[in-house]
Amino acid sequence: MTSFSNTIEKNDIIVSGVQSTGILHIGNYYGAVKNYVNLANEIDNPMYFFIADLHSLTSHPNPLDLMHSRYLTLAIYLGCGIDPERATIYYQSDVYYTHELYLYLNMFAYMGELERTATFKEKIQKQADNVNAGLLTYPVLMAADILIHKGTKVPVGKDQSQHLEMCRTFGNRFNHYYKKEVFKEPLAFTFTDNLINIPSLSGKGKMSKSDDKSTAIYLIDSDSEIENKIKRAVTDAGPKERNSPLSEEMISLFDIMRVFSAEEIVNEYLKAYADCSIRYGDMKKQIARDAVSTLAPLRENIMKYISNKKLLQDIAYAGAEKANRSARITLEEVRDIMGLTAKNINLQSSN
Repeated sequence: MTSFSNTIEKNDIIVSGVQSTGILHIGNYYGAVKNYVNLANEIDNPMYFFIADLHSLTSHPNPLDLMHSRYLTLAIYLGCGIDPERATIYYQSDVYYTHELYLYLNMFAYMGELERTATFKEKIQKQADNVNAGLLTYPVLMAADILIHKGTKVPVGKDQSQHLEMCRTFGNRFNHYYKKEVFKEPLAFTFTDNLINIPSLSGKGKMSKSDDKSTAIYLIDSDSEIENKIKRAVTDAGPKERNSPLSEEMISLFDIMRVFSAEEIVNEYLKAYADCSIRYGDMKKQIARDAVSTLAPLRENIMKYISNKKLLQDIAYAGAEKANRSARITLEEVRDIMGLTAKNINLQSSN
């Protein structure tokens, strides 16, 4: 199981990213982006927050859709409050050194462990007609994203914890083989005691950008869209007996309620479920009111950035420059250690 920490040391380097396929939803926000914002506002450590457009290619997105998603994800990063003066924000594809490190790390990743990865098993079920090598080596690219900056703390969602453990494994194998500590062991970072996982409105599994749009609350959804989605959230038929255990669907709905509503309100509805007096319509209206109150200011700020394409382009360009400066230092060290440069080699004449 991946180790995680809720402390940052003065020498820590923070690295994380979010895929640019689709539109970011509240699961992405509470599981990752909100952590980025808190970090950027509270500490002065080096921070690299990227938009994972290369990871998105495993699903073969339409090029125009991918360009739009990249642009939209950058606007959401900024609209949620990440300050580009305090954190380096960039498109993953703009840092070419990452691509090269990805190649080298593949030599330290074994087929068996990649095939056993939980997300790979899940993906091949969802896209059985497109089981490409990029899906298999997804954890290797994620490792390259982190290790290229020698990251030590990684704000990630719960579903990425296995990938982070593999990142530690690949880095350690590289260090052991070349007998030099090039890479530190990155730890998952969270401000809470547990990594956050926001459930789907379908009542099954986690919220996902790739599932039906009605099952996720997106950060740019209008007030009415939020209200309608929560109104249609899946529930059970209602408790039949006092103190009945919560069904899977109601566990999910209460987890969503905890995101937006005060603890005393949640407890009030839990008590109503226990004594069979709960009214699901009232509960959903409560969640919707609290969700709109929380998300409307975020949406308004995001829209300000969406309307300023030139500013977004300038921020992405500046971020890529800073990220490439950091990545180049690491890659030059890696090449030298692997024997891929002519440094310290005496080339004798053949005569």
